[in-house]
Amino acid sequence: MLSIIKSLTKRQKRMIMLTLDSLLIVCATIFALAVRGLPEHFLDTLGGYAPVLPVTVIVGIFVSIRLGVCSTQLNAYETAAVGSTAILATILSAVSLLSASVLELDFPLGVHIMFGAIFFSLVVLSRVVLLHIVLKIYRLGDGRCRVLIYGAGTTGTQLVSALRGHEIIEPIAFVDDNIGLQGLNVSKLPVYSPLGIAELVVEKQIDRVLLAVPSLSTPKQAQIARRLEKLGLEVQTLPSFAQLIGEEALVDKLSPVAPRRFLNRDEIASRIDEGVGSYADKVVFVSGAGGSIGSELCRQVLLCRPTKLVLFELSELALYNADMEIRQLAEDSDIEIVSVLGTVTDSRQLRKVLSQHKVNVILHAAAYKHVPLVEANPLSGLVNNVLGTQSLAEQAARAGVERFILISTDKAVRPTNIMGGSKRLAELVIQDMARKYGGEAGVIFSMVRFGNVLGSSGSVVPLFQEQVSRGGPLTVTDRGVARYFMTVEEAVRLVLQAGSLAQGGEVFVLDMGKPVPILKLARQVIETAGYTVRDEDNPDGDIEIEITGLRPGEKMTEELTLSGVLLNTAHPKIYSAREDGLNELEIASVLRDLREALVANDEDLARQVVYRWVEGFAAPEALRKSS
Repeated sequence: MLSIIKSLTKRQKRMIMLTLDSLLIVCATIFALAVRGLPEHFLDTLGGYAPVLPVTVIVGIFVSIRLGVCSTQLNAYETAAVGSTAILATILSAVSLLSASVLELDFPLGVHIMFGAIFFSLVVLSRVVLLHIVLKIYRLGDGRCRVLIYGAGTTGTQLVSALRGHEIIEPIAFVDDNIGLQGLNVSKLPVYSPLGIAELVVEKQIDRVLLAVPSLSTPKQAQIARRLEKLGLEVQTLPSFAQLIGEEALVDKLSPVAPRRFLNRDEIASRIDEGVGSYADKVVFVSGAGGSIGSELCRQVLLCRPTKLVLFELSELALYNADMEIRQLAEDSDIEIVSVLGTVTDSRQLRKVLSQHKVNVILHAAAYKHVPLVEANPLSGLVNNVLGTQSLAEQAARAGVERFILISTDKAVRPTNIMGGSKRLAELVIQDMARKYGGEAGVIFSMVRFGNVLGSSGSVVPLFQEQVSRGGPLTVTDRGVARYFMTVEEAVRLVLQAGSLAQGGEVFVLDMGKPVPILKLARQVIETAGYTVRDEDNPDGDIEIEITGLRPGEKMTEELTLSGVLLNTAHPKIYSAREDGLNELEIASVLRDLREALVANDEDLARQVVYRWVEGFAAPEALRKSS
């Protein structure tokens, strides 16, 4: 029976109710006439009224459809629906009276009034009976969802009232932290202590828990939800009335705090004026233009007034977003914007783009940078970061560009992961290119090395802010982990200025202040959001910090140079680290071995290449032995 009810369409349900109401018109007519006439004269009386009956039924069907009486759900048959039924009954009484008058039938006014009253009563009664029958069928079937309501306050009681009469959801009981309510009946449901939820779930066969405590903070609700989910329960949160009408946006929907708030130092506020000449009236090519750093490079290059800006990006979505933004920023200028969808590993495409647009400056920001992902996919990371860099640099030399600036990372210094090793190999490739193609009339190859960028895609601050929005916990890999941080704006400003200072082969290092402990950063993000840290000292806090353990390839701290020696430049926040590289034959061996690993699809061979050629690379013990 339950399956039949569930299979009924809205049209079929409406036809059933119309049929029922038509039968009720006949029944109401019989009852009204039976009250008037004597039993022995009843059939004659009914026969005399027979011409009126079809008219009443037809009008009843039409008016029922127009008023929506036949379409009203059983669990929604309340005040408004009862009112519509009363209007329908009144209209049918009038139709009965009018039809009898037209046909000159001798029926007193009381019959028609009684007919309407009886019809109204029968319709209301039929809905009540049908609702109880359907609910009984659902209760006996497997489709009934038994819910426990967490919170016996105003919101909880209103929720129970709304759920009563629902075909699928059946409220079973409350749980509430208020000791004064525990043991009482609220809205005819018992109230239990949250401490006994595990036993209550088994005893009452609970399927779902509804959190009806909108006054609690999001972290507190998330804490309760996680505890309940561990019991195998589905947990849903009921929003507050303020949330439903949008008034809570003033508190809960504020924009995230700007990442620069977490620098723990003054932001570098230098302007790009010193380096404008290297990019003004030039054709500038930005690889990885859709990324966090690449898109900011495009924004700031626009301020240098190039003649053309070429956006080169692998991701269609990232390129689309960058293109839309950059074109809007450049609409009041005569700077030409060109967007190219492609990969830095495609030499033929690079050759065409560089020559077609007569590129003068290349800012190479395209790279796979997420440590765990590259660690799990070493071939992809090495191909993109190393062979892609070599391919772009080679085509840059052939096209005769003026400057080539590689965006590198502090993870390239004595790396413990493939991502850092790939970036160091990319640096070595660029140093080799500087020796081969440098000189007075050659290409100026250089690289800029800096740390983590606050607010970039996949970086720790947006991750922490997302975790806060979910109620935590914030995940920190180790209590001792610390990182250098810059905002993307200051990093890019210094990159452009470093590129203008380059003479060829330099490894520029940016002044990023002191390393920031990640645990301290997590606390700052929680407290800045207006919450408190839940720990041993504050067990009632809002959000906890969970120590998860170091990820594969992750270092405790990062370094800026191999030698530890930094040379001053013309800019007080930019240093130069002249580090030994590999000779031309060694670089050729690196590239050859990487290509062999790629052809053979051999990840271990690729890792051995990194361990062999990258100075200070801390390989796992198993890899050390195999090499």
